[in-house]
Amino acid sequence: MEKLGLNQIRELYLSFFESKGHLRLHSFSLVPKNDKSLLLINAGMAPLKPYFTGLKIPPRSRVTTCQKCIRTGDIENVGKTSRHGTFFEMLGNFSFGDYFKKKAIPWAWEFTTQVLKLPKDKLYVTIYLDDDEAYDIWVKDTDIDSSRIFRLGKEDNFWEHGVGPCGPCSEIHYDRGEGKIDTVEEFVKAGDNDRVLEFWNLVFTQFDRDEQGNYNRLPKPNIDTGMGLERMAVIMQGKESIFEIDTIKAILKEVSDMSCNPYGKDKNSDVSIRIITDHIRSIIFMISDGILPSNEGRGYVLRRLLRRAAKHGKSLGIKGAFLYKISKVVIDNSYESYPELREREDYIKKVIKIEEERFAVTIDSGIQILNEFITQLKVDNSSTLQGDKVFKLYDTYGFPVELTEEILEEKNMTADLEGFNKNMKNQRDMARAARMETNYMGAEDTLLNKIPLEVNTIFEGYDRLKSNSRVKLMLKDEEFVSILSEGEEGVIVVENTPFYAEMGGQVGDSGTVYNENFKGEVLDCKNNVAGKILHFIKVTSGTLSLDDDVILSVDQNRRNSIKKNHTATHILDEALRRVLGEHVHQAGSYVDEYRLRFDFNYFEALNHEKLEEIEDIVNKNIMAVQPVKTAVMSLEEARESGAIALFDSKYKDKVRVVSVGDFSKELCGGTHVNNSGEIGLFKIISETGIASGIRRIEAVTGESAMKYLNSKNDMLKEISSKLKCSEKEVIHKLDLQFNELKAAEREIQELKLKLAGNAETDILNGVKVVGGTSLLTGVLKEVDANALRELADKIRSKYENCLVVLGSSVNGKVQLVAMATKEAVKNGIHCGKIIREIASITGGSGGGRPDMAQAGGKLPEKLEEAIGKCSMIMGKKVR
Repeated sequence: MEKLGLNQIRELYLSFFESKGHLRLHSFSLVPKNDKSLLLINAGMAPLKPYFTGLKIPPRSRVTTCQKCIRTGDIENVGKTSRHGTFFEMLGNFSFGDYFKKKAIPWAWEFTTQVLKLPKDKLYVTIYLDDDEAYDIWVKDTDIDSSRIFRLGKEDNFWEHGVGPCGPCSEIHYDRGEGKIDTVEEFVKAGDNDRVLEFWNLVFTQFDRDEQGNYNRLPKPNIDTGMGLERMAVIMQGKESIFEIDTIKAILKEVSDMSCNPYGKDKNSDVSIRIITDHIRSIIFMISDGILPSNEGRGYVLRRLLRRAAKHGKSLGIKGAFLYKISKVVIDNSYESYPELREREDYIKKVIKIEEERFAVTIDSGIQILNEFITQLKVDNSSTLQGDKVFKLYDTYGFPVELTEEILEEKNMTADLEGFNKNMKNQRDMARAARMETNYMGAEDTLLNKIPLEVNTIFEGYDRLKSNSRVKLMLKDEEFVSILSEGEEGVIVVENTPFYAEMGGQVGDSGTVYNENFKGEVLDCKNNVAGKILHFIKVTSGTLSLDDDVILSVDQNRRNSIKKNHTATHILDEALRRVLGEHVHQAGSYVDEYRLRFDFNYFEALNHEKLEEIEDIVNKNIMAVQPVKTAVMSLEEARESGAIALFDSKYKDKVRVVSVGDFSKELCGGTHVNNSGEIGLFKIISETGIASGIRRIEAVTGESAMKYLNSKNDMLKEISSKLKCSEKEVIHKLDLQFNELKAAEREIQELKLKLAGNAETDILNGVKVVGGTSLLTGVLKEVDANALRELADKIRSKYENCLVVLGSSVNGKVQLVAMATKEAVKNGIHCGKIIREIASITGGSGGGRPDMAQAGGKLPEKLEEAIGKCSMIMGKKVR
């Protein structure tokens, strides 16, 4: 048996099924499209759900893929076992109502025994208990020994998830042991002991289970298969673990060399090396698909994996950021099948490095917060850190639980892991609810998504704004209807339309629909899950009936404004790449008639000079009156032409490429101006950060840009009028007023400090002693928080064992500060607790450390009373 590399196995599989008439599709993104039931793609068939459910027509009835997948359900076992991993690739061949068992089974056997050349005396097959059809095909159409076929029950060989499509399975297994297995019992035991390894699962989707539990036969059954690429590599290379196969072993060696920890010498080090090796694969592929570290959703999964890997790097003794360096090995081993990794290599490394450095700061912050928790535990004579605090460190600050346990152990303390796990479960439950679990196929069960596949609309809006058409389907209030009357709103589907349906960031068109007997407004135009064009209308007069001939007319002025913004977005995209670097790519966009919004990956705010440079490039391309041309070509031709896009399998065989002169070229289905000069003017109105590593530019064009500039000009005129100067002198006049204001503020501050200083003698003369600790209090007026703190600190410095509590009323509000010496804290004083009680009397709240705390209040009339109770409150705290 030839020892094939992982990349070789992938290519052999895909080429084999291409030879059987399958369309090879590039792996879909890890980010699910139109599927709220999934956070990340976790199975080879997951991105193909709409084809299995009939919501979308597949590009071909036979498809083969190698799909990248991520599963984190067993993350705690990763590194501890030889087979658990968060990232894996799933090979699959799929039939959407085309071939069935009669072809799927012999092809699987042919590939396994003739292409991979696995010895037949090492192979076993399982089928569903009652699947005689599959048994007959295995026996008659392959040369497997029938004694190597075992029948198993529903738990093992029947695939279903609640209601919907389901069916029996047939699995192929490889025997890593010696001697023949003769009985089902022996086979099951061999599987439990990892002697027998299942590597290929053929799912025969032939039933539709209804809510009553009935299994109704599908008119067109499907084939859904899955073969774990890493698992097959383990078999082909004669290894015991996924960490020993060629591509993954290369990563493991890099981690081992970098950490100076020889693999196989120390059990704990080996676990850390395996965790880093696995996690870096997930990290790189997630970032490549546009996911960025964050505190929620898939960004949280990425952050958790990255920080977990970084933490284990520290455990191995690696200093500083290192994960971004290891990424090169992963990319070098995978870029031929995933060329986007090489294209985005610099970007991937930058994201990882920034997050690693951020985590280093987080570790320092987490230790500081944990130390405060430990101090409080000592004050409370407790040795267990509550679960909610452990969870807060983990969830809010990204502080690893293992590190919390380690630090607590050094202080002879423990963590409440039961409470932590309870908080984790609550968070998972909330996240699951937020994802709005749907049926297993992820299809939203609404009538808008149940429009028959044969009902199609021809889009004519690239060339015209008015079309004669016919109504093919009507909906109102989640029901198919045959009539819509005056005042009613509904949805219509027509034979052909000039209306652009919202897609690719461009909003849908609006306008009118009418005939001799009816008039209506088209309020919006959208696509359903299957890409059917839906016109949302309101009948303004008359009656519209099914099969009526109608005229559809797009609002021309609105469309023109949208086109200007959309073409400007393309020019902006290229300008950003030229100013900021080729690694910059789009992370989202929105285009309507008022403005354009463009999101892109970048890690710092753009300064005025960069924004001005970007704006200048866009406007120069507008003034150059560049021709805007569109061309329809194959995906491969588009890629070779240099068109910009995230090339994934969402695209059809033929794509539309939009070029603005020689400056910009992108895949786009939207509407655009005929030449860049039609845009008129481009003006950036804001640049902000919207997420970690994601920036947003908002801009206006044409008339909106003119209105924006005119409004700024009007504002300048109003400012100069108020300042009683010319527009040219505004800055000079503001500088003068600013300097006068600063001088006045300094004078006021000096007066406040003088007032506070005058009160110092009275406060010192009023000292009391409570439980051996001196108490000094004072009530002041119009002294702000800064001056109050300075005075309290000055008074505290005059005593070895004292508590200082000062209050002031400023602009109708209460300011409070408490400070204590180290000796006073030893005697039981805790400023945070004391000031909390005092503040509550004034209708406020606050807190702080044992040696210093601040608070505020709403009732200045209660200030004297609150400060007067200091000695009583202090008496309860002093030992």
